[in-house]
Amino acid sequence: MRTFSLVTILLTVVTLFTGCQPTEQNPAQAIVDQAIAAHGMEALNKSVVEFDFRGRHYRATRDGGRFVYERIFSDSLGTVHDSLTNEGFVRHRNGKRVELTTEKKDAYSNSVNSVIYFALLPYFLNDPAVRQSLLGESQIKGELYHKVKVTFRAEGGGKDYEDEYIYWFHQEKNTMDYLAYNYQVEGGGARFRVAYDQRRVEGILLADYHNLKPAAADNLAVATFDSLYNADALIHLSEIKSENIQVNLRD
Repeated sequence: MRTFSLVTILLTVVTLFTGCQPTEQNPAQAIVDQAIAAHGMEALNKSVVEFDFRGRHYRATRDGGRFVYERIFSDSLGTVHDSLTNEGFVRHRNGKRVELTTEKKDAYSNSVNSVIYFALLPYFLNDPAVRQSLLGESQIKGELYHKVKVTFRAEGGGKDYEDEYIYWFHQEKNTMDYLAYNYQVEGGGARFRVAYDQRRVEGILLADYHNLKPAAADNLAVATFDSLYNADALIHLSEIKSENIQVNLRD
C-alpha cells in the first residue's frame, strides 16, 4: 500500500504547485492532467479540505508550496492531534507534545499522508517520483476508459516504490472512476476501488469507493482487475468513505 516517505511528500508539494500542462511526449501525462482539470483540483493549490474517515477527523491545508496535514481523534488517554508539515511530523496528546521514536514518526506520518492522498486523487498523480505509461483502452461495464499504469522511481518514491498502480479515466468525462494497486508491505496484496457517490464540493469532484480484492490472495496482476471486475470475479472487502467534507478555497 502506498504510504510515502517524508522525502516523497516534500517533492510532491514542490511539483504540484507548478501547474499541470498537457505534454505531447507522454500521452499518459496528458490524460492525468485532463483528469485533474475535470475534477477541478487545480483549485486545491490554496485550500483547506476537512473530512471524517473511520472516526477520525482530517484537515489538509495548502498554501502555495506549504502544507499542513492534520488528524484529530480521541482514545482512552484523551485527544490526539497529529500534524504533518514541510518540517516533519509532530503528535500532541491533550495539548502536550509527545516524544516519538523515528519509527513511530514515520508510521504515523505515512498513515496521515496515505488517507489524504487517496481522498484527494487524482490531485497527487503529478508526483515527481511517478512514472506514467498508457496501457491502452479498456471497457468497464460498457464505458470506455484510458488505462494508465503508474509506478515509482526508487529515488523519491518512498519505501514502497515497487508498488504498482493502475488508473482508469473515462474517455469522455475524464473522471477517475476506478483504480487498482498492489503493495509489498505487511505481507503484500492487491485492491481494486470503484468510485461511487461522486459529488462536487465547492467545485471539487470527490468520491467514495467500494474496496474489492481478488479471490486469490497472491494475485497482484492489477492490470487484469478490470476484466475480473467485468466478470464479477472480485470480492467486496470494505467501503472507503469520506464524510462531512468541507472545502474552503482561498484566493
